[in-house]
Amino acid sequence: MGRFDNQTVLITGGTSGIGLACSELFAQEGARVVSMSIQQAEGQALQERIRTSGQECVFHYGDASSEADVQRAVQLALDRYGRLDVVHANAGLLRNQRITDLTVEDFHALINVNLLGPALLAKHAIPVMERQGRGVICFTTSVAADIGFPGHAIYCASKAALVAMLRCLTTDHSPRGVRFVGVSPGTIDTPMLAKSCEGWDKPKDVLYAEVARKIPVQRLGTPRDVAQAVAFLVSDEAGFINGSVVHLEGGTLALPPW
Repeated sequence: MGRFDNQTVLITGGTSGIGLACSELFAQEGARVVSMSIQQAEGQALQERIRTSGQECVFHYGDASSEADVQRAVQLALDRYGRLDVVHANAGLLRNQRITDLTVEDFHALINVNLLGPALLAKHAIPVMERQGRGVICFTTSVAADIGFPGHAIYCASKAALVAMLRCLTTDHSPRGVRFVGVSPGTIDTPMLAKSCEGWDKPKDVLYAEVARKIPVQRLGTPRDVAQAVAFLVSDEAGFINGSVVHLEGGTLALPPW
């Protein structure tokens, strides 16, 4: 028996990094997973791999910042499984640039994926969950919401706005049975992190080792670390955790500024 037997879980950005680990973990825990992303080949491979293991997963090709795509993903979950128990708004976009190099196109790209996408997912999932009388929505934010990372002004702003939105949704919709939680990862070994190393004068492995030495637990986080936290937060065991964001950064936020 799994913690999520007979529950339907929809994950955006579900084929890479944190989303991939969540898709796999929820399937292992008995959930019927709808994994959405713009990575067609990776999505089909994920669906096949999970089904071959005797678990349930359907891949949905879609852009998390497109309302039509998000609406189709929610409807797919309902048509196929009849309900929607957990939604994980995980798709994210990272761009390294100072505000003086920002274009309007860059701004909209970051805001559309990191903030509009979760808002659209909540817009279409909440009515379903309110009709059911229960459901949980989890947002992947970032410690960037709390730290002024150099060269990441709009990314940081988008993640801080996501935290504020989570709190407002809690006051608006939790009285009707929908719970809202967030995970705030720090330095996690994902393809997004690897891409952020491009342009540096040191190899990725050297950069990773230097960063790991600065983290109190002396290592980078893994996508599985985040997936396990998400699974707990959306489970019945965490039923009184609501409107809260859990930081997963190995103690980075506890470091003194010297």
